Amino acid sequence: TRRIIEVAGLEKPDLIHAHSPALNGVAAVRAARVLGLPVVYEVRGFWEDAAVSHGTSSEGGFRYRLTRAMETWVLKRVDAVTCICDGIRDDLVARGIAADKITIIPNAVDSGRFQPVGERNIAIARELNLVCKKVVGFIGSFYAYEGLDLLVAALPKLLDADPDIRLLLVGGGQVFEALKGQIARLDLEDKVIMTGRVPYAEVEAYYSVIDILAYPRKSMRLTDFVTPLKPL
Repeated sequence: TRRIIEVAGLEKPDLIHAHSPALNGVAAVRAARVLGLPVVYEVRGFWEDAAVSHGTSSEGGFRYRLTRAMETWVLKRVDAVTCICDGIRDDLVARGIAADKITIIPNAVDSGRFQPVGERNIAIARELNLVCKKVVGFIGSFYAYEGLDLLVAALPKLLDADPDIRLLLVGGGQVFEALKGQIARLDLEDKVIMTGRVPYAEVEAYYSVIDILAYPRKSMRLTDFVTPLKPL
């Protein structure tokens, strides 16, 4: 709160724009009261549900309810709310937030940066031993809710149907080591390529060697309410 007030004194803003989690919103509301400025609060997802997925909270537990109550406190006190999809908007309205206070600004990508990929990047295909292979791929953050363990578990059946199939997993995160262990237990180490995180500028080249993009997200509050960005 003190820092927002300090920066506002230098920048002379017309409004304060804060985004979730709720701690940002609380600070923005408190600073705005001092400064006499309106606040826009942007809800990117429900952090209490993300904490359940990450295993750091339990659904309906004390921390879960506290996080949700804190965000509702913010939502009722800001001047305008934005969110990324209908699912989040409907949840906010059910909490008593006025529908006309909420604007949906959908998830999006820079269409100038992401164009349909052209030719397969032969250098990467050779480096990863994917020449003449049928590649199923996922590029993104490795969270439990993405369901990558389901993708790995399905691979033996796919290989029974076509031994030339390979699974390419590009990225890193929460379940990286668990996936490596699962791949080893299923004796799939020569069928699954895990690159780790790659430079953002090279992502398009990795997309070029993938034939089928797979998004095996698990169904839970987090994924049912928040629209995925990766397909875009």
